[in-house]
Amino acid sequence: MLEKINQVPIKFVFGKGSLKNIGGLTKAYGKRALIVTGRSSTKKTGILDAVIGYLQNEKINVTVFNEVESNPLTTTVKRAVTLLKEQECDVVIGLGGGSPMDAAKCIAFSAVNEGDISDYIFGKEGKGALPIIAVTTTAGTGSEGDSLAVLTNPETKDKKSLKSPYIYPKVSIVDPELMMTLPASMIAATGFDALSHSVEAFLANHSRPDIEEMALEAIGLLFTFLPKVYKNPTDIESWEKVAYANTIGGIAIDQAGVVLPHGMEHPVSGLLNVTHGEGLAALFPEILEFSYKYCQEKFLRMAKAIGIKEDGITKDQVACQCVKTFEKLLQALDLQVTLGQLGVKEDHIDWLVENAMRTMTYAISNHPAPCKEEDLRALYTACL
Repeated sequence: MLEKINQVPIKFVFGKGSLKNIGGLTKAYGKRALIVTGRSSTKKTGILDAVIGYLQNEKINVTVFNEVESNPLTTTVKRAVTLLKEQECDVVIGLGGGSPMDAAKCIAFSAVNEGDISDYIFGKEGKGALPIIAVTTTAGTGSEGDSLAVLTNPETKDKKSLKSPYIYPKVSIVDPELMMTLPASMIAATGFDALSHSVEAFLANHSRPDIEEMALEAIGLLFTFLPKVYKNPTDIESWEKVAYANTIGGIAIDQAGVVLPHGMEHPVSGLLNVTHGEGLAALFPEILEFSYKYCQEKFLRMAKAIGIKEDGITKDQVACQCVKTFEKLLQALDLQVTLGQLGVKEDHIDWLVENAMRTMTYAISNHPAPCKEEDLRALYTACL
């Protein structure tokens, strides 16, 4: 399904059982692998041990770094780089959801670039990175398909993205079987992140026709198949559709960029360490309501992609129905949550607005609806 995609310089290996190819694929890029993963899930599911076995069968030396948080920190990357250099690793494998894959990208980048990783986040350009192999075990961030990596600075609480052509994975393995052990809450949160990526890439000022079509395809697939895997995590045929949609959604944001939902959510999860997908869910309906009048034609196209019929109603009503349909999806995924329920208080709002305006400038300017400080403040308040 992904073999024909040419927008990014990544070799995609897609399908049930594709994980077994990781040994031979990694061997082409190095002999000493650092596996970057989360603290427990890939170990509990047996995926980590399977990967180690496949690598060792190809005589690849393996070191494991299993300290990645749900919102990876710059300090965690520094510790991992120290381990990588001590073990003389020459290839980095990101194993897990978006957090381990993003951390792996930053580790591979930091291994060959001097100074602090924070200096390169929307700052200095690097000179390269170690080869990266991405293995996604969730259908959420699309990190296996992009040149982005998000880190949080624990001192400033700034959550920012590193974007560099050097951190495209050389190979991305998308094996839907790896997603069948996810808990329901994780399926919902990561799946909604994938949907948000796709919607944002579609609406973005910097999108283009081919990316809009890719994003619309992902939106339609996720609306149809995400509720199915949420209800039945063993539905492998639906997982194939969700995994594919997640990956092309990642490619779409790589090309078009994110807009206001991510622009407003990153400060929230940077400050409070909430689950990213839940933060997006809390913000999404209000942002759509705020935005649709500025890009009504796109909302009409998106409405068609999610099955809304235009017969007998006005364009304005179609756009409103589109917003309501997203709300119904959140209800089906048990993701009807407010910022207040996630821990955001009224006295946090000034900090959130300032942080968004300072650290997420691109996302805000890329949004189709003009957005000033007072708009952000009103939206954050409405989502409490």
